[in-house]
Amino acid sequence: MEINQCVIIGSGPAGYTAAIYASRANLKPILIQGMQPGGQLTTTNDVENYPGYPNGITGPEMMQDLQKQAERFGTQVIFGTVTKVDLSKKKGGVHKIIIDNKDQIHTKTVIISTGASAKYLGLDSEKKYMGSGVSACAVCDGFFFKNQDVVVVGGGDSAAEEATYLANLCNKVYLLVRKDEMRASKIMQKRVFDTKNLEVLFNHETLEVMGDKTVKEIRVMDTKNKQEKIINATGFFLAIGHNPNTEIFKDQLTMDKTGYLITQPDRSLTNLPGVFASGDAQDSIYRQAITAAGSGCMAALDAEKYLAELH
Repeated sequence: MEINQCVIIGSGPAGYTAAIYASRANLKPILIQGMQPGGQLTTTNDVENYPGYPNGITGPEMMQDLQKQAERFGTQVIFGTVTKVDLSKKKGGVHKIIIDNKDQIHTKTVIISTGASAKYLGLDSEKKYMGSGVSACAVCDGFFFKNQDVVVVGGGDSAAEEATYLANLCNKVYLLVRKDEMRASKIMQKRVFDTKNLEVLFNHETLEVMGDKTVKEIRVMDTKNKQEKIINATGFFLAIGHNPNTEIFKDQLTMDKTGYLITQPDRSLTNLPGVFASGDAQDSIYRQAITAAGSGCMAALDAEKYLAELH
């Protein structure tokens, strides 16, 4: 079987940027798109904070641009999902990648850019308004809700952070906390309670996101007295965490307790030789398209260096 130089798993900003750099370095990379080609950005209508797009761009269009750029330099893009990996533990070893439980690819280097998936409540109405008022990233989408009323769901540090961030932009922020206390650190809770236009609603659960073409109202329940009420809001932000898409690498690669891949400081190197990680699969902090793209570049440069050292 042919042994490839480089296989990239995942097709978000990290994967496509890795592909652009790897193909320009003549590594003839193969990129496997995964179940959601383009990754999380394909659920974002407007991207306005990525450099080089002065008028903004939709997430799907941006991913198409990145794919075309990668293919222009010779990246082979495959539609399919990696279902199993058998990663070599020795330097210069060959890694086996299985796609859709049948096709097998052998490669000297693997760049993992499988991203992460935001956790959702699982409401049908939440899916309906995804990208039309429902978001899982305040930093990405908060600007579109300037001077409006919004709802944030969550009780941890990320919820507190997103709520206070939105409070700087929005007229009013409601933070819905499922329990009668927040899980966030004391300093983050203080920040929340010190923010005048931020109201915390404890013991509240979301029943339905409502509107016409975009979000207009949120139907919630006070679980203590079982009373329903309507909150007028144009934005609904989920801040209940993310799951990195790294399940198939369990027992082979080092990861933290949530499943984020652990890389060497300031590098993309994992614990196995010839295996590199980039983007949201290893970044639990920033989770932005631009930082994912930057780490994709790093992974491709690290892979190129690794291959050069084998000769």
